[in-house]
Amino acid sequence: MTSRISLPDRDGMDDAQRRVFDMIVRGRRGVLVGPLRAALHNPQLAERWSQLGETLRFDTRLDPKHSELAVLLTARRWNSQLEWAIHRRDSERAGIRAEVIEAIRTGQVPPLDGPHEIAIYDYSVELLSGGNVGDAAYAAVVALWGEAGVVELTALIGYYALVAATLNVHRIPLPEGSIAELEVGDLHRFAELPARPIPA
Repeated sequence: MTSRISLPDRDGMDDAQRRVFDMIVRGRRGVLVGPLRAALHNPQLAERWSQLGETLRFDTRLDPKHSELAVLLTARRWNSQLEWAIHRRDSERAGIRAEVIEAIRTGQVPPLDGPHEIAIYDYSVELLSGGNVGDAAYAAVVALWGEAGVVELTALIGYYALVAATLNVHRIPLPEGSIAELEVGDLHRFAELPARPIPA
């Protein structure tokens, strides 16, 4: 896949772009990848985008395992090959089991462990599928992470929807050595996320 947008290296950037590039690679990310490569066309946007992303990824009440579960579901819903490729690796490192990742990739309900994974799954699927969340899914997240946690989870899902849209629209290429893992029949349709059956 060839990018639709120019992706200059550091030597091809202007002073404002170079300043933001250096800030990003010296920060917690350590590398400039994904949507920030496109966002650098507006350095102020890229700088604020990076700061928001770092906050949502590293400074919330959600531990990495639960954050990454929400990100994987977002990547699958939006059919974002690059977001999936990056966060599949991050999910494995965070401790998400291979069978959970594979179920999400293939559009199945994953075998979830415990109330935390179930709460993240139900909340994410409802929000991504319908743009809102029912009382039960909302209350489950609040019970586990408090009101601040439900704010953070909502923002995390919204942020990675923005990331996915940016990657898809500009056709940001996969990192070297990565392959497209998501089966995508129609680039203009979302993938369906199956709701988890609620026990009687």
